[in-house]
Amino acid sequence: RLHLVTWNVGTAFPPPDVTSLLQLNSLGPTMDMYVIGLQEVNSRITNFLSDLAFDDPWSIFFMTVLSPLGYMKLSSVRMQGLLILVFVKHIHLPFIRDIHTHYTRTGLYGYWGNKGGVTVRMSLYGHTICFLNCHLPAHMENTEQRLDDFEKILEMQFEGENIPSTLDHDVLFWFGDLNFRIADYGIHFVRESINNKRYNLLWEKDQLNMAKKKEAFLQEFIEGPLQFKPTYKFDLYSDVYDTSEKKRKPAWTDRILWRVKNLCQRESKEGEFSEEEQTISVTLNNYISHMSYGISDHKPVTGTFELELKPLLSDPLVTLNPEGEWSAEHDVLIRYSAVPDFPSSAWDWIGLYKVAFRHANDYVTYAWVEDDEISSSEDSKQVYMSAAEIPHAGGEFLLCYYSNNLQSIVGISQPFQIQPSRILIGKDLTQEENSWMQKPDNLESHDDF
Repeated sequence: RLHLVTWNVGTAFPPPDVTSLLQLNSLGPTMDMYVIGLQEVNSRITNFLSDLAFDDPWSIFFMTVLSPLGYMKLSSVRMQGLLILVFVKHIHLPFIRDIHTHYTRTGLYGYWGNKGGVTVRMSLYGHTICFLNCHLPAHMENTEQRLDDFEKILEMQFEGENIPSTLDHDVLFWFGDLNFRIADYGIHFVRESINNKRYNLLWEKDQLNMAKKKEAFLQEFIEGPLQFKPTYKFDLYSDVYDTSEKKRKPAWTDRILWRVKNLCQRESKEGEFSEEEQTISVTLNNYISHMSYGISDHKPVTGTFELELKPLLSDPLVTLNPEGEWSAEHDVLIRYSAVPDFPSSAWDWIGLYKVAFRHANDYVTYAWVEDDEISSSEDSKQVYMSAAEIPHAGGEFLLCYYSNNLQSIVGISQPFQIQPSRILIGKDLTQEENSWMQKPDNLESHDDF
C-alpha cells in the first residue's frame, strides 16, 4: 500500500497536524510506503544553504511524525523549492535496492531550479519503480512550455550502470504542481460549476486532459477521476477561491498520474501477453484533495494505491542477529550471513539503531564488518561491538547491515532488548530514594506514587 502526497506549500512551515493528510487514523491496513512531493519549499539562499548541511524543516517534520510508527526515510532529493521524500516500513528494507536520485532544472532555460523535476528510483522486490515530482511553468498560455519541460525531464538519465531510463521503469509515478489550467471557460462559469459540484463540466477543458488526447507520450499515463474541487488558487487559511485583484481562475494544478510499462507493451502488442505474465499491477483506491489545510494557496492532493507485486526477490541479501543477551557491561557479538553473490565491501558496516530510527545515518553506533570481524565460516561471520558503545540505559533496538556498493540497508534484524547497566540501575534507585526523601510535606497529588 502506497500513499502519495503532492503539495505546493508556498514557502510555509509545516502545519501542526498531518493525521488526515497521511491517513494515519484510517481503519484499514497501514501503509507500506509514503512518497511525499512538495513544491515551493522555502528556498531563500540562507534557508537553502542551511538545508544542504542539515535536513530541512519539512523533512524533519515528516520524520518526526512517521519514525515512531515504524517508517524510515529511505531517500530524498531537493532542488531549491522542490523536495521528494520516500518513507518505508522496516520490513521492506532488505528488498529495496538500487536507489538513485536525480534532479532536472528547467527554469531560466535549464539554469535555474525553481522549476523542473526531482526523481527517486529503486528496485522494489525486483521491480523497477520511479517517482517523479515536478513543478512546471505557470500561467494559462504556457501549456506548450509545460509539455516541453516534461518531455525534457523524462529524457534525463540516472548515473550508474544498467539503470533503466525513466520510461523504462516497470511503474512510473508522475505528480506535482503541474500547473495545467482550465481553458476557454470564464471564471464565473468555472466557479458556478464548482459550487454545484458539477466538476465533469470542466474536465474536457482541463489542459492536461486535452493534451493527453493529442500527445502520444502522455496517452500511456493514467489518472483517477477529478472528483474533488480544483486545488488552486485559495485565500490563505480558507476554502475561498482567490479574492485578490488578480482573481485567478480555479484549476486542477496539483495532480497524480502513473504509467505501468507492461500495460503499455500489452496494448501495443495486443494478444501477445497473457495475464500470468503481468507481474505487477497498480490499483488506485483513493484520489482526493484535503481542504482543511490552508498554509498555502494550494490544497494538498493524495493518491492511495495498491501495488500487487509478484516478488522477483524473496530472500534478503544479508540476515543478521544479535548473539546472546546484550548489555553495556560487556562487549557484544553480531552474527550475519550473506547470499553467495553478495557484492560486499570493506566499507560495509552494521549499525545499532533505536526501533524508531529516522534514516540510515540515525544509528547509535556501528561496527565495520571487516575491521571488527572476529570469526568467519562458510555459513556466517561474527562481528563485535565494544561495551563502551552500547547505550547504558538499554531499551529496544535493531541491527541493520549497510552496503556501501548498493548505498542502502540490505539486512535488518528483529527488534531486541538491550539490558540496562546495573550501575545505571543502582544510580537510578539512589536518585529515586533521594527524591522521595526530598518530597515536600504539603504534597497533595499522589500521581507520582
